[in-house]
Amino acid sequence: MASKTVLEFKDSNFQESISQSDKPVLVDFWAQWCGPCLQIGPMIEELANEYQDKLVVGKLNIDENQNIPMEFNVRSIPTLLIFKNGVVVEKHVGSLPKSELKKKIEAHVN
Repeated sequence: MASKTVLEFKDSNFQESISQSDKPVLVDFWAQWCGPCLQIGPMIEELANEYQDKLVVGKLNIDENQNIPMEFNVRSIPTLLIFKNGVVVEKHVGSLPKSELKKKIEAHVN
């Protein structure tokens, strides 16, 4: 489901990917059975392309990877987390318009 600009995060590569990024990282916690997750999927890909030079974007399937969602207390999906320097700086649970997500991203990209 991920495009070239959207990374696929897993329990095994998550911490390293987040902590070693010199850009903010947007993570979409999702599942194949989640309607709202599938609805925002294309928007996540669009934003990954739009912010390609300023933001790392990735998706983490909660059915295939359960440790990271537990670590970050993800109880509902979609959950969007923005990390900066390996730390969560923004959290949103549920679907939202692209314009609102862009505002959240803009607050953290240079």
